[in-house]
Amino acid sequence: MRLDLVRQLWDAPGPIACGQFATSVTKSTLSHHFTVLRKAGVIKTTATGGRSYNSLRVEEVEARFPGLLDAVLRS
Repeated sequence: MRLDLVRQLWDAPGPIACGQFATSVTKSTLSHHFTVLRKAGVIKTTATGGRSYNSLRVEEVEARFPGLLDAVLRS
């Protein structure tokens, strides 16, 4: 599930609102996965106009683990 969320963010032209992900899990389950990814430093969440948007922390992950995202997402 988390890999799928990261793939959706990778393919997106910009941040994605929490309710806009293509998934069939419940809202609470999705929120849990976002929390795990956020705590791991993989995504960042920003609130704008009452909505929360998620985006990958590509620069930060690449700086710490060069090539990791590319390798994981292309496998």
